[in-house]
Amino acid sequence: MAEDTQTTAPAPVAKSSSKKKKAKRSVPYGVMHVNATFNNTIVTFSDKNGAVLAQSSAGACGFRGSKKGTAYAAQIAAEKAGTIAKQQFGMNKVDAVVKGIGQGRETAIRALIGLEIGVESIKDITPIAHGGVRPKKARRN
Repeated sequence: MAEDTQTTAPAPVAKSSSKKKKAKRSVPYGVMHVNATFNNTIVTFSDKNGAVLAQSSAGACGFRGSKKGTAYAAQIAAEKAGTIAKQQFGMNKVDAVVKGIGQGRETAIRALIGLEIGVESIKDITPIAHGGVRPKKARRN
């Protein structure tokens, strides 16, 4: 009485793989941010609106421990990020924004000379405390 009726699912339809190639973005003028601390140096290239294009740090370049805070590590990090910004986005002029008091402040900017990226201006935005916190109350004897 029960008939063997099998329902077969339709064969999957192959999707056409017509992915559009992403257009290569050209950003000839951008901003290079250098955050130089005692322990590390982080270099970031962005466009004028702040969208990050390339970034690198001394730790990402293979330096470990106290070597991350050296000027040489900052130079290598700036060269790595600068190479990506120049090759992929065609960046050839930057405004440098420096923050922090580490050894890699000037070295990161000088590394751009070898990459033939011109530095239009250098701005220091290192935070400086003024006023300070409220002092402790006077000790009672």
